[in-house]
Amino acid sequence: MNPDEQAPAAPSTAPRAQPRNPLHGVTLEAMVVALQAHYGWQELGRLVPVRCFQSDPSVSSSLKFLRKTPWAREKVESLYLFMLREQRRNAPGGR
Repeated sequence: MNPDEQAPAAPSTAPRAQPRNPLHGVTLEAMVVALQAHYGWQELGRLVPVRCFQSDPSVSSSLKFLRKTPWAREKVESLYLFMLREQRRNAPGGR
C-alpha cells in the first residue's frame, strides 16, 4: 500500500442511537422486574405460560430460561411493550 493511501475504515461496532425503539437500552432483567411488579408472578405466568413464571418463580430463573428461549423472550418483550402502552394510555393527560 502506498503511504498516501489510507486503509479502509473498519465498520463501527458502536451501537447506533435508536430513538424510536422502546426496547433500546432496556435489559431483559429490567423487563422481567417491571412485569413482575406490574402483574405479579401469578398473572405473569398466565399471560406468558412458561414454568419459570408459574413454578417457584424468581427473576434469576426467569432470566436463565428467557436467554436460552427466543420464543419466550419475544413474548416477554411483547408483553412489556403492551404494558408500556397501557401505562401511557392510563396516565393522567395520556391519549
